[in-house]
Amino acid sequence: MTSNPTPLALVTLAVVILCWIAFVSVFIFRGKTAKTQEAKRDPAATFGIVLQMLGYALVFFQPPRKAFLPPVPALAGAAGMVFSVFTMALAVGSVWLVGAAARRLGKQWAIAARLVEGHNLVTDGPYSFVRNPIYTGMFGMLIASGLAFERWITLPIAIVVFAVGLVIRVRTEEKLLRGAFGQEFEDYAKRVPAVIPGIY
Repeated sequence: MTSNPTPLALVTLAVVILCWIAFVSVFIFRGKTAKTQEAKRDPAATFGIVLQMLGYALVFFQPPRKAFLPPVPALAGAAGMVFSVFTMALAVGSVWLVGAAARRLGKQWAIAARLVEGHNLVTDGPYSFVRNPIYTGMFGMLIASGLAFERWITLPIAIVVFAVGLVIRVRTEEKLLRGAFGQEFEDYAKRVPAVIPGIY
């Protein structure tokens, strides 16, 4: 067995890193948030953000004295090709989803859970598939990163930690939306899943 990562593994990693650059760019260049008066903000979501960031940290953590990309025989050949295509497609799709959702929200988008006066309930575009497409994309990037970096031990832990933070944020933010939009949001929630169709 070779002591070096396969070219396929390196290509997969490179694509995921490029997707991360695009992903971060969406947040950096998202434009100014709404200047209208803030109606409601829920600080409880901050804990959810911390857990999500911890999930990412677990995926990116490089164990000391461990190879950066350890060679895995199962990732060679046809199985390796399927693995790589899936990982790259997940990363690209996740970035596209985050970008599309951010553009659709426009100036209503904010990192913290909040509502502003004149806030609209967005239910079209990517929001017609999941109620929280930005979180869906963030979760996809977590998984794609763990696969690309071959974090076989920490990835499952990171998924659990991230998922807990995600649920906290979804419930906190949707509590605000239920209070603001009432039955309109309830009807929307009944027909559209929160983050992952068929799961949550």
